[in-house]
Amino acid sequence: MKKVWFVTGASKGLGLALVRKLLESGYRVAATTRSLESLINEIGDVSATFLPLEMDVTSDSNVKEAIENTVSHFGGIDVVVNNAGFGLVGSLEELSDDEVKDNFNVNVFGPLNVIRHAARHFRQQRSGHFFNIASIGGYSGGYAGFGVYCSTKFAMAGFTEALAEEMKDFEAKATLVYPGYFRTNFLSKGSIKTSARPIEDYKSARASEHAHLNQIDGQQPNDPDKAAEALIHVSEQATPPVHLFLGEDAYEIAHQKIGMIRDALASNEKIGKSTAIV
Repeated sequence: MKKVWFVTGASKGLGLALVRKLLESGYRVAATTRSLESLINEIGDVSATFLPLEMDVTSDSNVKEAIENTVSHFGGIDVVVNNAGFGLVGSLEELSDDEVKDNFNVNVFGPLNVIRHAARHFRQQRSGHFFNIASIGGYSGGYAGFGVYCSTKFAMAGFTEALAEEMKDFEAKATLVYPGYFRTNFLSKGSIKTSARPIEDYKSARASEHAHLNQIDGQQPNDPDKAAEALIHVSEQATPPVHLFLGEDAYEIAHQKIGMIRDALASNEKIGKSTAIV
């Protein structure tokens, strides 16, 4: 039997592309969304290989129920993809406490809810694979107006590295995915949120916001169907990577960040190493 996949945020974007590709390849898929009707319209209703689920990732009890329904329907769960999330644009001063917490609730605490309830099954069966979909903005955060969003993805990077170590005890895996710009509706209205009280003094943040929403949207260089194929390929590897960068742009940005860190280490090495107790 093909593996059972559990994919969050499956009604659009990379999640939808992945679900379609999985079903085409014969895998069994549980797919979650906040709008069950839209997912069923895109894919179809419940079948032997497909289980659409309405789920709010921010509700721990809701997530637990969805995981249990998946195991009940398919008899197990093998691969979990934490894909649900949204972008938030605004400088740190502009964004309200509620706006910031909302982004963290969905992008950070939501995936942790999923991990918490799926890990028990991976632990008991001594197998499984988590894919946590971050962003290249979770590796390099130097984008005016994207600090909070990037920080949610940096958080995901941190707990995924720990998760990969924790899962080794149970022969399960964890892969952190850093996508570059993929041609999905991620930057479209209804998918990305902007500050309710923008401050025009933040010229660089406004310019970045305008570029993303009006120039980059619809012109992203990467194909989500090819990203889906890459994830499936990695899921079948005996020793999948903890860090997976997707897209030439992601590689370019990652190498730039690595160069910056190397320069920072070298330029202040004497000061940085002067703290030892002698």
